[in-house]
Amino acid sequence: MSDWLYSDTVKDHFMNPRNVLMVDEKEFPADARGQTGNIKCGDQMLMLLKIKDDIIVDVRWKTYGCASAIASTSMLSETIKGMDIKDAYNIKPEDLVKALGGLPEFKIHCSVLGDKALRTAIDDYLAKTGRAGMLKEAATVICTCLSITDKDIENAFHNGARTWEQLQQATKIGTVCGKCEKKAMELMHEFAHIYGM
Repeated sequence: MSDWLYSDTVKDHFMNPRNVLMVDEKEFPADARGQTGNIKCGDQMLMLLKIKDDIIVDVRWKTYGCASAIASTSMLSETIKGMDIKDAYNIKPEDLVKALGGLPEFKIHCSVLGDKALRTAIDDYLAKTGRAGMLKEAATVICTCLSITDKDIENAFHNGARTWEQLQQATKIGTVCGKCEKKAMELMHEFAHIYGM
């Protein structure tokens, strides 16, 4: 393909994805289950983990998504095998993008499905083992003037904010210098992609 925009690593993980849940694997002995995305938007991710002594020993996943979503989740599934759940919980999409040798800028948001589904699965496992809420995803400051984080923006999204003006009303973001607008709206686009609201 002469118009292929992806690295050879992305192509390999897309054409030969690792740890995909096969149709005949309905009985995969999962200790944890995480699902995120919305099929109405075209992307949805299921992540199943087998965990022993807080170590991820095996993983299966299934997605309805593009080449970037498939490749990044395949890479994620290989990365987390043998990893402690605390370390796996902190994997970021940019770690996967780097491991894949990059993704086109307009496809970066596709790499967030896997890590969201992974954290949801780990949260499920912690709840089942009586440790709900033990791990928290680290927040990243987006608006340095007012210390507004990506978690604040995500909460505003869940509460109905969809435009910059609605986000400002909900969080006061960008009311000092406004330099955070581009990054904040990129996050809003990611959340729309993930949650399909």
